[in-house]
Amino acid sequence: MAIGIAYVDGPRLARSIYAAADWVSAGRDEINRLNVFPVPDGDTGTNFSLTLRAVADACHALGDASLSETAGTMARAAVLGARGNSGMMLAHFLLGLAEGIGERETASAPEIAAAIRRGSDTLYASLDDPREGTILTVARDAAAAAERAAADSPDLSECMRRMLREGEIALARTPELLAVLKEAGVVDAGGKGFVRMIEGVVRYIEGDPILPGPAGPPTSYIFPAAEVTVAAERDYQFCTEFVARGSSLPPANEVRAAMHRFGGSVVVARVGDILKVHVHTDAPEAVFTYAGRWGTLTSTKADDMRAQHRALQHTARRPVAIVTDTSADLPDAVLDRHHIALVPLQIVFGDAVYQDRVEITPEEFYRRLRAANELPTTSQPTPADFVRVFRSALNEADEVVVVLLGSALSGTFQAARAAVKAAGLDGVHLVDSRAASLCLGLLALRAAELAESGWRAAEITPELERVRSQSGVLLTVDIYDNLIRSGRVSRGKAWLAGMLDVKPILALDGTGRVVPVDRVRGREAVLSRVLTLLDRQLTPRPETIRFGVVHADAPEVAERVRSALIAAYRPRDCFVSLATGVLGTHVGPGAWALCWQVEDGTPARPGGRVRTG
Repeated sequence: MAIGIAYVDGPRLARSIYAAADWVSAGRDEINRLNVFPVPDGDTGTNFSLTLRAVADACHALGDASLSETAGTMARAAVLGARGNSGMMLAHFLLGLAEGIGERETASAPEIAAAIRRGSDTLYASLDDPREGTILTVARDAAAAAERAAADSPDLSECMRRMLREGEIALARTPELLAVLKEAGVVDAGGKGFVRMIEGVVRYIEGDPILPGPAGPPTSYIFPAAEVTVAAERDYQFCTEFVARGSSLPPANEVRAAMHRFGGSVVVARVGDILKVHVHTDAPEAVFTYAGRWGTLTSTKADDMRAQHRALQHTARRPVAIVTDTSADLPDAVLDRHHIALVPLQIVFGDAVYQDRVEITPEEFYRRLRAANELPTTSQPTPADFVRVFRSALNEADEVVVVLLGSALSGTFQAARAAVKAAGLDGVHLVDSRAASLCLGLLALRAAELAESGWRAAEITPELERVRSQSGVLLTVDIYDNLIRSGRVSRGKAWLAGMLDVKPILALDGTGRVVPVDRVRGREAVLSRVLTLLDRQLTPRPETIRFGVVHADAPEVAERVRSALIAAYRPRDCFVSLATGVLGTHVGPGAWALCWQVEDGTPARPGGRVRTG
């Protein structure tokens, strides 16, 4: 039985967002299937879900806070985490919602309804060419329903239920308002995402469980988007996004006008010193170069929409799926693009146990670490988590390649082997990365690329072992407390090193064990020494190399490392990641590592040709 709700405060708003994010995530594949407008690239559900997840993660990291602070955090996180058209439109809605909430500590039904209306109006105002039959229509009608409900009753639960009913009605009308939807026989995907967001809140209020959706579409699943021809005026190749930061950013209307020179589907969001831009274009590099005049580009993305559209026509069961664990430190966007599944390790703060990257983000981990009286501990995934993820992967693929945290560093690999045996799972191939963090992540990424190129599991596993043998990592720590506890150095040696400001440089040997390589005095000397050691390892220069820079709450030095690597080696990729908590626990704040993966010499597949990357 639903109960009456008289007001919303910060914690209640945050809990509603958690539920909304979970419910949208559970329906992500269904939303993707509907995606035919503005381009049929089948990723609206993914983009809307990941944007909302970024908002939920920011609220988790914030903890209990005032209503105004929670709403402001949501808006800022939505701008930073916005993906695709749907994510940018959600960000504008949340920006307006936060403005409508203002500095209130609590908000009643009429005040929340007014804030929702502000969100809808802000969303409309953000677009040069607002189209009915999209999320705009659904958001507007839902806002009107909220206002009517608030006028009739002070109960916020009734307000949300009325919003949901009117939103569903508006969604059902979208094919009558947009011809491309009617031709494809679907409702608007962005509108569907908005309705599921409201539905998640209503389900939370009414106490309904929010269960995960199916692992993926069944073998015969057909995407309407695969049959849709892109309109000529919208047929740009790349969905392009960037985040710019600066103290003198131009107004949004000026940015929109500039971006229209490069393409269409322009959406711009600005909050404080952050500018987020989405544009469909054939020239993403020209967009990035032009935008560089406004500030520092901290994030860029260019997805090939034509390739995504082609992929929708091949939604049959995959031959090979890839799984890794949450210590891999690959960005969410990379995991999502290559359909790499994660098994969560565990982080323990006192009596509280969190699933890494699921229940605690890296950002929240370091916030908690700074305030903790005792250092956290870590634990391998539970057998149930292994079996759940492996079975999910087997539901969508014939075989699974699982690339895991090195067996010399953790019991994760052995636990996975035991779980496979206990559950009687066939077709699961385990690979010991003999590494951690982005060394592991880069190996999992290579596995995904080989699978996408048609390699079978029996071909992928020996190739990963070959690549593993010509890859490596150099690691340094800034403090010794965490290493002392792990037994890596004695207390006396750590004290002496601290007094003399000695910084160690460590590596992983061929078995994956941590070994000392060198030591230098002073933090500033570490980077140059690491680059010198790397140059020795990579002489002669490889043809195809990837780098990963991972840091434990040390973004400045990570950026210096990234810049040096790109200038010296022009790598295929150079990822920079905040180390997940399971690594940060053992190396401590200020640590950083440089990982490399050489892909030269990839052999030909049977009947294929040599691939070098």
